[in-house]
Amino acid sequence: MSAPVLKSVSKDEAKRLWLHAQKLDERNPFGKGPQATAAAIEHLGYVQIDTINVIERSHHHILFTRIPQYRREDLRRAQSVDKSVFEYWTHALAYVPTRDYRFFAPDMRASKKNPSKWFQKVSKQDLAKVMRRIRKEGPISIRDITDDELVEKDHEWASRKPSKRALQRAFYMGDLTICERVGMLKKYDLTDRHFGWDKKPKGATAREITNYLLDRSLRAQSLVSLDSICHLNASAKPEIKALIERRVRAGELVPIQIEGADAPLHWIKPEDLDQKLEPIEDMVHLLSPFDPLTIQRQRLRSFFDYDHRFEAYIPKEKRLYGYFALPVLVNDQIVAVLDLKTDRENEKLLMQKWTWTAKKRPRELKAQIEEELGRFEKFQLAK
Repeated sequence: MSAPVLKSVSKDEAKRLWLHAQKLDERNPFGKGPQATAAAIEHLGYVQIDTINVIERSHHHILFTRIPQYRREDLRRAQSVDKSVFEYWTHALAYVPTRDYRFFAPDMRASKKNPSKWFQKVSKQDLAKVMRRIRKEGPISIRDITDDELVEKDHEWASRKPSKRALQRAFYMGDLTICERVGMLKKYDLTDRHFGWDKKPKGATAREITNYLLDRSLRAQSLVSLDSICHLNASAKPEIKALIERRVRAGELVPIQIEGADAPLHWIKPEDLDQKLEPIEDMVHLLSPFDPLTIQRQRLRSFFDYDHRFEAYIPKEKRLYGYFALPVLVNDQIVAVLDLKTDRENEKLLMQKWTWTAKKRPRELKAQIEEELGRFEKFQLAK
């Protein structure tokens, strides 16, 4: 069999393909309500959770970006009532489709057998205690545990309650799941009881997981590289590379190079490459720094010629864009970066800093962004 022909796409074409896969080129790609929230998470593969709340937390922000009528209650219902999504670790803690649970089961088994250093101090007694209590009393949060003997913290993010780490260990083992969130306060329940399972889904094989990682990336990114598939998961690269080579030989993937971009080799499905995508018009998005489009900084730079800086942990005097800056996507260009803060007491969205990245700043561009800021403010302040 002859070697596949390496095709080229322009940077503009690459951006359009990625934005289309991310559903950032449509007004309302998923509809509304809890089913739209579940559909968005299923399409993206995961939605990252983050604790910073200078504006709305990242998981709500990411969903609002793709679901104009999104309400926080929709995510609560999807997780706690419909149970169509659950929380687990991808490259960070994230909401994941429940249909994909079996692809995470092997990590749960591995965590039970060989706990990370973070959980090695959890005693069998503390673990048995929280499991026994939840089995008897039902779902609990760490605030419900008032009989702990407090200990000194061994990390600034740790709790003085030994039960908190025991809850977390049982969560990563898969014995407990987060059945509800109120803000960032998590309630834990027995996994089988929460989902109504007689027994957990059978864990996927290593080969199935490799296929899952590739297919998830192709769905949400369209054109993929080894780095974009294996973000913070370098150990998966050999198996992913071998799978890509098999699919290329079978004609299921096409290797492509992005013209004029500092980017590695990419691959795409032939049917995606043949799409006729119209130019994006009148679309404005204020992106979370944890959005799937922005989280892979090198990929973002290669496609958009924009180098995002997350500056929350940088001293104030060294910040370029601000504490919690949001890239502004207008159609297929990142044109500005806005540092925003929600003043919840006075019910205002505050502009800390506005930085233009576009070389040309037409008046109508500013008007478009300000209109989106008004919509974003209403979402931020919604009860």
